[in-house]
Amino acid sequence: MKSVLIVEDEKMIRRGICTMVERSGVPVEMIMECQNGELAWEILKDKEVDVMFTDIRMPKMDGIELVRLANTLPKPPLMVAISGYDDFSYAVEMLRSGVREYILKPVERDKIAGILKTLNEEIEGKNLRSMKDKDFGLKEVRQLVERPVIDEARIREIAERYSEIFVTGPYRVVVAPVGSFKDVIDGILFENVNASDVLVLEEPREFDEDRFEELRAGASDVHTGLVELRKAYKEALERRKRAFVECRGIKSDDDIKEAPEPLRVQAKRLVEEAALMQRLQLVGTKREDELDEQWGKLFTECKRGNLSYDDFEAALTDFNDNVKKIYKNSVTEEAEEELKRLRDVLSLADIDEYREALMEWIMKLRGLILQSDDSEGKKKLKAAVEYVEQNYMKDLNMAVVSNYISMNYSMLSYLFKQYTGTNFVNYLKGIRIKEAKKLLSDTDMKIIEVSRAVGYDNEKHFMKTFKAECGVSPGEYRKNMQRQ
Repeated sequence: MKSVLIVEDEKMIRRGICTMVERSGVPVEMIMECQNGELAWEILKDKEVDVMFTDIRMPKMDGIELVRLANTLPKPPLMVAISGYDDFSYAVEMLRSGVREYILKPVERDKIAGILKTLNEEIEGKNLRSMKDKDFGLKEVRQLVERPVIDEARIREIAERYSEIFVTGPYRVVVAPVGSFKDVIDGILFENVNASDVLVLEEPREFDEDRFEELRAGASDVHTGLVELRKAYKEALERRKRAFVECRGIKSDDDIKEAPEPLRVQAKRLVEEAALMQRLQLVGTKREDELDEQWGKLFTECKRGNLSYDDFEAALTDFNDNVKKIYKNSVTEEAEEELKRLRDVLSLADIDEYREALMEWIMKLRGLILQSDDSEGKKKLKAAVEYVEQNYMKDLNMAVVSNYISMNYSMLSYLFKQYTGTNFVNYLKGIRIKEAKKLLSDTDMKIIEVSRAVGYDNEKHFMKTFKAECGVSPGEYRKNMQRQ
């Protein structure tokens, strides 16, 4: 329970009730007190109160008038009337006015504690229902920003149902990369909507300017009413696209300048199929400077405003779709996961950050392609296999082998599987089990000795692995071989 207000003109009684509330066993964050209805009404207008205990007969404004006024509030408190008179007509009038309890003086501590516990349970139940309603409402309201198509009737229906819960005054919508608003307490947050986070901030609260610039965020104009949320989101999204390209926060469309048509026509050629295929084919060549130049043109023309963001994004989507088809034997699972992230262009802060991430990915893929085709690369892979076959009995892992042949760990992981048909772990395990079989059939070595001789320090692990691979335990395998 957040707050309790005690309204009583007699100071001793008022202080006594305060003490009873404090010792009731019900946690209360704030206990307020005043000596008449007028002062209580000023408090109620200014603060949201959970429970109010009020005397009936008081100077200036009595308890009956105070209860009547309290009931006009958007969220009236749960009210308890206190009276020094056992008057049935008073009790009936107060209970009809919505008072939960009518108690007589002298007030008993157990009575106050019991009433508070009952009312606290009611408040907690309401809060839980309210949270559930709000969670469901958030899912409904999210449709206004997330769904590509939604009819006007559905927009109005959602707006009418949830406006009072979510947006009660003027607001702005802010769009920024996913994870940008984790430290923002105020506002309504929709996470990961089309690779962006969407924050609804009620005015006049202003988003921190430095933070806004840092996030390369896009913000809408000021709007009113939930029915305008979709429009506000679209405004913010378009400005987020500009913020991505211009590497700064954008709050208005005041400084939009359209590039001259000849420059736009020229830039448009960079997203045509011929240019796309050229960039794709260059990935698999040793012409690194030309590859960097061709990609550089695409990014430069977009930054200059000659190429629209939408055309720029379409070119990247085409590349994403086709690079996996052309170089399917070279795109590792890890590389494909990274490519999925790059598909969501606005998941990165700005165009410079995106260019760096994309070119890093392309150069990594290019290295895999060239390494697998290169005779020097094949020599290294042959050396890796020979090293495993000669050192299987040692504490061996892929990091050791990659250092031995001077090859990137991730690259070796991919190329080793291409070269041998299986991954490193399974290849090493296969050699160890093969050698273990020889020792079991040709020698009298103990199982623990065989285990250590083939690279397993833990005998139990060796026995479990052997049985999983061969279907029988090492001891059973030896007996079977002796019978032959």
